[in-house]
Amino acid sequence: MKHRFMLLLPILVCLPLSSHFAPIAVKARVHAQGSSTSTDVIDPARRIDWSRAGVLGGIPRRADGSCASLDARATAADINNAIAACANGVVNLAPGTYNLSAGVTFRGSSNVTLRGAGPEQTILKFTGTDPCGGLWANVCVIGSSVWSGNIPAANIRNWTAGYARGSTQITLDSTAGLSVGSVIILDQMNDTADGGGVVVSDAMGKFSLEGGTPGRPGRAQQQFVQVAAVNGAQVTISPGLSMPNWRASQQPQVWWWGDTASMIGVENLTVDHSGTTETSGIGFQNAYNCWVKNVKSFNANRNHVWLNQAARIEVRDSYFYGTKNAASQSYGVESFTSSDDLIVNNIFHHVTTPIMLGPNTGSVFAYNYMTDMAYYIPTWMMPGIVGGHDAGTGMILFEGNSGNGFSMDLYHGTGSYATVFRNQLTGSEPGKTQWGNTTPINIWAFNRYVNVVGNVLGTTGYHRVYEDSVAPSATRGWPERSVYVLGYSGAGEYQPLGADTLVMSTLLRWGNYDYATNQTHWSPDEVPADQPVPAVTDLPASLFLSAKPDWWGATAWPPIGPDVSGGQDSSGHAYKIPAQICFETSPRTADGRLVFDANTCYPRPPS
Repeated sequence: MKHRFMLLLPILVCLPLSSHFAPIAVKARVHAQGSSTSTDVIDPARRIDWSRAGVLGGIPRRADGSCASLDARATAADINNAIAACANGVVNLAPGTYNLSAGVTFRGSSNVTLRGAGPEQTILKFTGTDPCGGLWANVCVIGSSVWSGNIPAANIRNWTAGYARGSTQITLDSTAGLSVGSVIILDQMNDTADGGGVVVSDAMGKFSLEGGTPGRPGRAQQQFVQVAAVNGAQVTISPGLSMPNWRASQQPQVWWWGDTASMIGVENLTVDHSGTTETSGIGFQNAYNCWVKNVKSFNANRNHVWLNQAARIEVRDSYFYGTKNAASQSYGVESFTSSDDLIVNNIFHHVTTPIMLGPNTGSVFAYNYMTDMAYYIPTWMMPGIVGGHDAGTGMILFEGNSGNGFSMDLYHGTGSYATVFRNQLTGSEPGKTQWGNTTPINIWAFNRYVNVVGNVLGTTGYHRVYEDSVAPSATRGWPERSVYVLGYSGAGEYQPLGADTLVMSTLLRWGNYDYATNQTHWSPDEVPADQPVPAVTDLPASLFLSAKPDWWGATAWPPIGPDVSGGQDSSGHAYKIPAQICFETSPRTADGRLVFDANTCYPRPPS
């Protein structure tokens, strides 16, 4: 099950220049009737309550020294033994460089925090790793050894009723083995045909280029929930169902892995992966309600953080630098199979693809700064956010991020219901000039029902075309200069699996400023026909926060959007987010890395 990008060689298409630089004409649509408030700019059917993402109740404040305090003479075995002996407390690591010939593991533990004295003071240098259930991670947070390919038959149930979106009660053919607090996974069979709406499939040559979505084979749509009550055959779950397409015809089931690693945190330290050749930096598997906070991660291989069979993982206030190979599998935070994660206020620097999504529902990726997406082809721009790379992504929020671009591709399957809100996406990076990929918003075929609202898109003087798409009237031939590239089934304008006009007709665009037209668009023609045209042009400050967070500091709130003025970009609609300010004002090491500590970088330490 590989995630990789295919570099497709360009075929240049020559068109008259006058045809390249005109906005497309879009046929007027007849819309559903209704009214909107500022919170309903996005129809409720196309979003969820994202305030639920992350660790339930927030990351706990645990007292230092409550379990053990170790110094730099400690081995990996010493640290692991201290973790195993700790109950609801903190294992402290004093300042120093810890040379570790094996991985740090939380296997069999819960309610433990591993805390250093600060990222520039406590440094874990790895020359060995932990198998981590196949993740091969330097730091491993893992519950049981069950994975989607070896589930005991006793841990699988048929889900027989209760499929409505938002439902918190489902019916199973048996509830034996389930108890309150259990984490369970809901899934169903993939679609075999395109019914014209949401399609969930990784069928190679039909709905994907390569197949191979993670999770149970042929069951890409997944959601991780917790059992709140069991009453006969009925199970109450939390949260409720996120997606609208659960149905009996797809043979939905429930399964579980058993022992769960929960309430585990890694805080205030550096993890240096440059001495290992294994896969992952920090791995979470069969884990729930865990976190990474104020961590500096250096030169990971496949990914800095890997979320597999994990939910409610919070990765925040951290700095991720570098990659060993700068090639196809070089990620920051990679969600393999997960739900309801919160990835917020991080810096991704010299990482090929900072955010990479496999099957995931209900998560939030917010206020992250991404810069210098290093790739082995220096002129090829890799998107900072890949919001769909496998089948089964849905109801994900991307808010307030600052980076080069957002993409939903088709390498391993289809996605839907992404919301891209108040981001600054430049569609460019210095030296990235190769044909076809310098695009702020690139949504491939079969990725439908996407919301793009309140963003600042493109680069002044560079992007000249509003949309390059498969629409009959669209401008073509210049995808690298376009703000939107829509509906193709390959990179640039390639169509190995055909075109998909439903990408455009189900796409909501509202209140986005772009540098191709130098204006904000409030066009009814860019609202899907099944949604009322919003009656307002005022947007909520956030779709998951009720107020400015206490770590935000003095910069403008909200920082990005058509209603923002006086910002640092040439339109005035975008201020620098705190993570970018931290990046630009922090000292550097000789090789260009930040001297980083969230507790000194931000005006008020994040809580």
